[in-house]
Amino acid sequence: MTALVGALLVAYGLQSLLPQEQILPRWAFSGASLRAGHWEVTLSAIFLHGSWAHVLMNAGGALAFATPVARCFGPAGRGVAGFFVFYLLCGALANLAHLAIDPEGTSLLVGASGAISAMMGASACIVGGRGRPGSIFSPPVLSLGGGWLAVNLLVAVLGLAPGLGGGAIAWDVHLAGFVIGVLLIGPLVRLFAPR
Repeated sequence: MTALVGALLVAYGLQSLLPQEQILPRWAFSGASLRAGHWEVTLSAIFLHGSWAHVLMNAGGALAFATPVARCFGPAGRGVAGFFVFYLLCGALANLAHLAIDPEGTSLLVGASGAISAMMGASACIVGGRGRPGSIFSPPVLSLGGGWLAVNLLVAVLGLAPGLGGGAIAWDVHLAGFVIGVLLIGPLVRLFAPR
């Protein structure tokens, strides 16, 4: 989990040293990039951010929500691999959900928010299962999911983007990530956790 936070911070540190007009059009997620055959952007965008405030918010989210997920997968090599597969898969699927919702959108999408939201959903599932993935309808999943839905609907309606200097928040990626995390934590823990 600390490796994930370190990777986010190092990636943004490197990004901040390079010309953004070259980095973002090539490595940020967009429908145009996918149509041009650049499927790698589904993953590369997870490590790009809009500002230090943006990456620090996502790093804080990772510290809060990735810890129970990492514990659930376990510390052995297989569990660590499962944790990172979960993170990358959820982030990529959340980005693709954004494209499904807005297929003609032209904005460039950056940030780990979809993957971090998946960690949030997975954590709620784990709390509901008392340390193991529990019911997708458990009280922690429903209450945290309801709160996250309300926050993101406010973001969508009011356009709030604290810490992003007026940048837009991909609220749909947050909501998709949460749902994806809730749905995938059980199967992936069964696949990767130590037996």
